[in-house]
This record gives sequence, structure tokens and C-alpha cells, in this order.
Amino acid sequence: MLQIATKRSKESVMNLNKAKAESLSGYFSTNRRTKKTETAYDSDLRQFLQFAGRNRSLRSVSGTVIEEWAAHLRGENYAPASIRRKIAALKVLCSYWVRKGALAQSPFWRVKLSFGRIVQLPRTLTEGEIRVLLAETGKNYEVAVKSLRGKQPLDCNGRPRRAYRILRNSALVDLLFATGARVGEVSALDLTDYLTDEAVFKIHGKGGRDRLAFAVDEDTCQIQQTHASARIRISSDSGALFLNASGKRISTQGIAAILSCLCRNAGIERRVTPHMLRHTVATLLLRNGADIRVVQEFLGHSSIATTQRYTHVSKDHLIGVLHERHPSLGLRAAV
Repeated sequence: MLQIATKRSKESVMNLNKAKAESLSGYFSTNRRTKKTETAYDSDLRQFLQFAGRNRSLRSVSGTVIEEWAAHLRGENYAPASIRRKIAALKVLCSYWVRKGALAQSPFWRVKLSFGRIVQLPRTLTEGEIRVLLAETGKNYEVAVKSLRGKQPLDCNGRPRRAYRILRNSALVDLLFATGARVGEVSALDLTDYLTDEAVFKIHGKGGRDRLAFAVDEDTCQIQQTHASARIRISSDSGALFLNASGKRISTQGIAAILSCLCRNAGIERRVTPHMLRHTVATLLLRNGADIRVVQEFLGHSSIATTQRYTHVSKDHLIGVLHERHPSLGLRAAV
């Protein structure tokens, strides 16, 4: 009895700093989540601790404290989606300690928060912008292929040659647009994730949801195979499919920087992110008549509701075409 009482006493005075560390360790050891997700949860919870106080006891976190934090975040002009994610991280912490018995019940049971309806249409590139971007990535491609023929892709310092980096950049942009993969998914690809004979990529998606991405265009298949052939000849400690200039796995920031540089060279003045290529191919697929369920599988969305965001963009295109081509326009004018 004394041991049980002592344990309960310690749990009652457990501060938020310790509760955060132990809950994250326990939660991510039993749930399949990416390192990026774990980092995001840690960052969001540290932000809550800064607001509520690291030494505040776990049991003193009430519904009022949660509502005050939500109001604070709104006052700091965080987007509704960001607030929702931060609140979700705190809910995970509370649920973890309810399961462990340190909390009799979650403080969220008496909390009702409204973040407002999020209407955020995807930012896409025009077909003209995609054409000039792909044309820019194709510049010097054939020259790079010839310069690497029969030669080691590394320079005298053991780093990937410029010719290899040209092939890599072409393969990166082409893959982002051809498969609609997220930039983090492309960065995480290993050599073993590319099945050359089948032109298939094994994508490790969000929430542990893996999928296959198919290269269906002949030019895409050629670009990916040419890059992979050059990459295999590079000796590296990393098993990554795409390498940076130091011979390490290329980061998401590195891919974004490459895309920005190519867009500037192509004369595209606005800011373009890798995710915009994903939005663009999804929108064009729907515009070209692809079934929304196919697009959902293509993008790796767990919910069809996420995919439906792209129908708004396609709807705008539909209305524009109807304004220009609907037969009633000419018929009424002729009466």
C-alpha cells in the first residue's frame, strides 16, 4: 500500500517537462510515425510548456488552460491548421497519461474549440510554366550524359561531378511532377526503392502509409534510369537515391533550393515550392478526366476529403471553359 501511495504521489507532482519527454518516448516507440512527425510533436509541446510553464504539474492542466493556449495561438496569428496540429499534439500527451493512470481523465473532455473553416486552395503552376521548367531542367542533359559515359561520376576530391548533378536535378524535378510525391518522400528514397525494370518507386508516405509510384512516360523512365545508372557508380556511405554535392543524402531544403534556381533560370518569377508540383499534377489529372479515387491513391491521401481540395481548382477551369464554349452563348445571340 505504501508503494502504491508513493507512486501516486510522484505521478500527482509530475511536471510537464517530464511528462512531455516520457509521453513522446512511449508514444513514438509504439506508433509508426516518421522522424519529421516526432520532431513536430516535440516542437509543439515545447511551445505549450513555454506558455503553461515547464514545472507546472501534469494534473493542473485543465480545460481552461487549453482554451487559454488556443486563444494565445489565435492572438499570435497562427493559421487554423497550425493551431489544430498543436492542440492534437497536446491531446496525444494527455491521452497517453490517461492510459498510464497518471490522469483520471483527459482535460479535453470538457473542451470545445472552433478553429474556423479552412479554405485553402492549392497553389499550382500553369501548363506554360511547367513546360518552361521541364525545358530548363533538360538543358545540358544530353551533354552531361555524354560527359559521364565511361567516366567515374566523382571528381578528384571524391565528390559528385557537375555532370552528375545535372542528371540528378533533371531526375528530381521530373520525379516530383511525374509521381506527385512529397519532397520529403523523394529525399527519403533509397537506391533499393527504385525498381528499374518495372519503372516503379516504393514511396514511404505520411503516417507509415507506403505506396507504389509508377513512371508511365517514356521520357521519365529514361531520365530516371540514366540518373540511377550514374548514381550506382558513386561510392557513398549513404544508400540514398539522390545525393548532394558532398555525396550525402540530399535534404528537402536542398531539393527546394534546386527547384528555385531552375525556376529563376526558366524565367518564372514567383516563388515555386516542390509541393506546388504535387498540386499541379493532381489538378491536371482531374482536369484531364482522371477519377478522384485514382488521384487519391496516386497522391497517397488517407481521406478522399483531402483530394477533393483539387476539385475546386478544376471547377474554376470548368466554369471558364463553359463561359467560352457553351452552345447557349451563340444560340441566344442568334435569336
